[in-house]
Amino acid sequence: MTTLALAVTGRGLVDPTEAVLRADDEALTRGRGVFETTRVYDWRPFRLERHLARLTGSAECVGLALPDADELARLAGMVIDAAPVGDLALRIYWTPGPPDGPPVGLALVSAIPDTIEPMRARGSRLVALTSPRRDVRWLLPGTKSTSYAVNMAAEAEAKRRGADDAVFVDGDGVLLEGTVTNIWWRRGTTLHTPSLELGILAGVTREAMLELAPDLGLEVTEGVYPLDDLLGAEEVFTSSSVREVMPVVDVDATPFALGVAARGLQAGLRRLADA
Repeated sequence: MTTLALAVTGRGLVDPTEAVLRADDEALTRGRGVFETTRVYDWRPFRLERHLARLTGSAECVGLALPDADELARLAGMVIDAAPVGDLALRIYWTPGPPDGPPVGLALVSAIPDTIEPMRARGSRLVALTSPRRDVRWLLPGTKSTSYAVNMAAEAEAKRRGADDAVFVDGDGVLLEGTVTNIWWRRGTTLHTPSLELGILAGVTREAMLELAPDLGLEVTEGVYPLDDLLGAEEVFTSSSVREVMPVVDVDATPFALGVAARGLQAGLRRLADA
């Protein structure tokens, strides 16, 4: 995604094509940075305070100096105001910086990918791939770090198999999460989603789903589920900040119809964003 505007701690807005990280920053050399992504609606970021709180938690878990959330919010405001359009993907990064320097914060915005709405209309296709369960502290449960190569490799493998994305299961076949999403499925009026105790990301959009579900007459259960539980569902969808609520029409060649829960939750999410 092309960066439309970029701001850096201690500098403010800079040219998006300018180099802003030193080559010895451990975010580059070791992948020891953390980040957040949220969607911006009409120049308003969705639940930015919650994302910054999660960024702080990720920094603490990785062992970085804690960021100044107010300063990062100020940088976010700068790049949003500088963008030529109001519907954006906002990314915020926090890195340890060079060995002899301070940590570095970045805020940047880009356009929403034009592939998202066509995919929402047709539904996405997923494959299940094996990944370790991150439920012990040294595996950095629930963090968003810049060590993202495995997630991108999983997405590439899914596309090689003719799907759009992957959903992770552990060695025992327990469902975890997508490469950049949380996973949901419906039976009747009950939604199921993996428990945060499995070390998955506590998605901000996931929180919104938990808030919205009762208004649609849906009960939510969080637990430890095998893949077969999902494969027997009436409806499947994912949630994430930029893709929002994405219906799923195929998991490992098991078909699903576009469902009412995904449509209702997507509409509810947009109402929250407009509030």
